[in-house]
Amino acid sequence: MISRRRAVASLLAAGALSALTVTAALAQAAFDLGPEQAGRIRAERDENAIRAIPQGFKFVASGTFTVAISPSGPPLATYATDAKTVVGADADFAQLIADSLGLKLDLVPVAWADWPLGLTSGKYDAVISNVGVTEQRKEKFDFSTYRQGLHGFYVRSDSAIGSIKEPKDAAGLRIIVGAGTNQERILLEWSKQNVAGGLKPLELQYYDDQPTQLVALASGRADVIVQPHAQLVFIAARDRNIRRTGTLSAGWPNKSDVAIATRKGSGLVDALTLATNTLIANGKYGKALARWALEDEALPRSETNPPGLPKF
Repeated sequence: MISRRRAVASLLAAGALSALTVTAALAQAAFDLGPEQAGRIRAERDENAIRAIPQGFKFVASGTFTVAISPSGPPLATYATDAKTVVGADADFAQLIADSLGLKLDLVPVAWADWPLGLTSGKYDAVISNVGVTEQRKEKFDFSTYRQGLHGFYVRSDSAIGSIKEPKDAAGLRIIVGAGTNQERILLEWSKQNVAGGLKPLELQYYDDQPTQLVALASGRADVIVQPHAQLVFIAARDRNIRRTGTLSAGWPNKSDVAIATRKGSGLVDALTLATNTLIANGKYGKALARWALEDEALPRSETNPPGLPKF
């Protein structure tokens, strides 16, 4: 990693790299975005999980675990430097599950909004793409949890703001958040609680795009940015000018986990939960998350169809 950084610095000094290329190079230094993925963690066959696959269950393609994934951004899922191979934490986890079931992996890139219809119609066996468990989704799909659903509080690296864990910690702060998002819903509730308790409300700020958000934070027009935790982990590693000051469950005040989605009643869910728990127990799961700096999103155990985000 150090040698990569030095190479980037030398090229920049020589005027050989554009700002965009430098950004890409720094991201590559922090995470392996190459198509080869030589460091990807692999797993052995899990006979208990294989036995849990219902007799007569037919995979989309024989001998293959076909998984839909949305390459919407690192470190969860993105296109590699060859612009065609999907890499990231969700891709790694899909590989671990395929290995555990004794199957080859076929990752099918999809638009995130398209996965429910594609899964229902049988285009793929499962979806592994940062899908949060919700009570509404549980009406149509089965879930095996594999990661915590977290939002992150990030501040400038030189900020004096300490830990943000509860509403009072954010009183009076200028916070960047996306309009209409789950995190906005939570922060509005935090602000109400603060006002009711005699504290200052939160000052929420809205911007059209992420670059503008980051400029606002860097320039001091805002104190905090709140986004899905994984996105900010990547940005912090890439830009090196922001730091985490807290996390928040996407299901606050309850938890909300991320899960493998399968067709309701297909029977595959129990095998996937068993496989995930084996991977947690043998350490492969933790190593895979660590490749993408997402250890803080690890679960102690996988659950089948746990309570999810309620309908609002």
